[in-house]
Amino acid sequence: MLKNNPVMKKLVATGEERIGKLVQQLMANEKFVAGVQTIVTRAFSAKGVMDKTVRTALSAMNLPSTGDVEVLKEKIQELEQVLQAVEGKLDQLVAKK
Repeated sequence: MLKNNPVMKKLVATGEERIGKLVQQLMANEKFVAGVQTIVTRAFSAKGVMDKTVRTALSAMNLPSTGDVEVLKEKIQELEQVLQAVEGKLDQLVAKK
């Protein structure tokens, strides 16, 4: 009902236009962009510190981290490939006899 209302459509269009202009002004402001970059840099740094702390805590509790599980997955996949190769060679030997 409100979607088809011409007054609502006009309000939404005006709001979108004003927000667009505001975003353009903010992105043109060097101080704002520098501030956002600083915030993002600090957030990544904080995430790195938090990740290291979590890994240390998991290690202290003798629990694997996500990275440890990924390494194990890769090793299992490699082992499966080796076993498939061995199985293929055994099948060839059996077929020869």
